[in-house]
Amino acid sequence: MQYTFSWGSFFLGIVILIISACVVVWHQKLADNLGDGVSDYGRYQMWGLIGCGIGLLVMTSIHTMIMRAVLGLFFNF
Repeated sequence: MQYTFSWGSFFLGIVILIISACVVVWHQKLADNLGDGVSDYGRYQMWGLIGCGIGLLVMTSIHTMIMRAVLGLFFNF
């Protein structure tokens, strides 16, 4: 597997990272308005942090290497 940098993935990763960071910062207001309130605070914050991790993976184009490794277990590339 060879690593290749992609500007498209970089900017998509930045967009995902910004949106996820906004979810982490304003998780209480989002949970109050869209969820069940205080009981959802931790869940909204967790999904925001998971989104930040995914955004970092996409930004560095590592997500393609991980996807190829996982899909290579089921399909022969």
